[in-house]
Amino acid sequence: MDLGLRGKRALLSGASRGLGRACALALATEGVDVTIVARTRDVLERTASEIRAATGVTVTPVAGDITTKEGRSAAIAACPEPDILLNNADGPVPGDFRQWTRDDWIAALDSMMLAHIEMMRLTVDGMMDRGFGRIVNIVSRSVKVPQLELGLSNGARSGLVGFAGGLARQTVHRNVTVNNLLPGIFDSDAQKRHIEGMLEPGGKTFEQHWRERAAANPSKRYGDPKELGAYCAFLCSVHAGYITGQNLVIDGGSYPGAF
Repeated sequence: MDLGLRGKRALLSGASRGLGRACALALATEGVDVTIVARTRDVLERTASEIRAATGVTVTPVAGDITTKEGRSAAIAACPEPDILLNNADGPVPGDFRQWTRDDWIAALDSMMLAHIEMMRLTVDGMMDRGFGRIVNIVSRSVKVPQLELGLSNGARSGLVGFAGGLARQTVHRNVTVNNLLPGIFDSDAQKRHIEGMLEPGGKTFEQHWRERAAANPSKRYGDPKELGAYCAFLCSVHAGYITGQNLVIDGGSYPGAF
């Protein structure tokens, strides 16, 4: 299927590794010029070189922190008129809410909610004026199945989902959609950090946790980031203009509900 994206421009945050990288590669494979933003310059530059070599599109790396005004300004300066915006950020490791301070909560909101809303604010009107736009937020399955130890992530990401749902209904008539991807367990660095945060002295090893999480999933495996990248690319395509305001789970069937 031709996704109709050749020549479009995408601005992606958290795109140097894991699910963000997979989305950048999937879009680049469809002929989209991509601007990828992340904080770690060496990883970012390596990812940019790999995507450029694999696809031949223009890949612009921007090293910066999207939670800061300076980081967002640098991203917009590198890609001032994106057709596609991907918002993505790692969540904090699991913890005990009794230990979290107000500063912890503010940092979570900045990283997983407010920075993404700011990126939408800076780009959505231009998309509407041009008559095409796709905004995709990578959040988490945990907004539908909250886990107490992921409270910082649950709270911030749920706020983002609520905001995105309201925005989505105001932009779709101008061919600008806003959707959220809710990944479950994927074979990624973020998943490994999550499990490392669960380790306790004398408890299960990393390898035991890793195997058990896969075994507990109906698919009996972790997701491949490429699978989420392909899903993202379709949502950004010309064929997906009637899909908006949705929270789309991609988790191997582990979400237990019918709705």
